[in-house]
Amino acid sequence: MDTKEYTNGEVIILWKAEKCIHSGICVKTLPKVYNPKERPWVKPENATSEELINQVSKCPSGALSIKQ
Repeated sequence: MDTKEYTNGEVIILWKAEKCIHSGICVKTLPKVYNPKERPWVKPENATSEELINQVSKCPSGALSIKQ
């Protein structure tokens, strides 16, 4: 399983591409962090750790998670 890690220095977001159903919740919730047209497409430095944790908890597929 291919997992990518993105960090803001405090929180590490894990993204599993094959689980992603592209619901768009991430982009709608934090558009400054998630931009599928850019590389890297996840820029966690553009949000607070609390915002990231709250948004990741809403991912319906489990493609996004927080590394413990």
